[in-house]
Amino acid sequence: MHSANPTAYYIIGAIIVVAIIIAVAIFSSRAGRTRRLRQRFGPEYDRAVRTTGDQTAAERDLAARESRVKRMHIEELPAGARDRYAEEWRTVQTRFVDQPREALGDADSLVENVMRDRGYPMSDFDQRAADISPDHPQVVDNYRIAHGIAVRSERGDASTEDLRQAMVHYRTLFNDLLGTSERRDSQ
Repeated sequence: MHSANPTAYYIIGAIIVVAIIIAVAIFSSRAGRTRRLRQRFGPEYDRAVRTTGDQTAAERDLAARESRVKRMHIEELPAGARDRYAEEWRTVQTRFVDQPREALGDADSLVENVMRDRGYPMSDFDQRAADISPDHPQVVDNYRIAHGIAVRSERGDASTEDLRQAMVHYRTLFNDLLGTSERRDSQ
């Protein structure tokens, strides 16, 4: 019978301890990433997980969005531009009373103009929504809903109440993009 080498037991024990430490570090890192992304994206985090059906894939997508937006030159609008856009919004809202479908199209265009002036790229809709999600996670779903109603409206498949709801969603996004509050806009 051979007696076991005590050094081998120490080496095996050290390997096990190192493996446990690495596993804990990986778990902590993933938990920290999840916590940070949940905090940053709020409801958009939950939507991404639901949409992909895979938390890891959703987190990878959200992190990629953050990285993409960091490379953009997104800027606040100067006060004069904010005031001009706020006035344009009031005109669009007033137009809604007599021409709701046209006003909804104008609201969609106005939101796009604000986004463009702030520095967001104007590729397809899904990319625009993804691009605003890191900076405006609480209202990006408003954009999706309003845009969906606008598309239905173009086909003639939206009621006046649908159009009104879309305007409310656009207004919420618009105010967030401008950096104004609902209270300021209603005064």
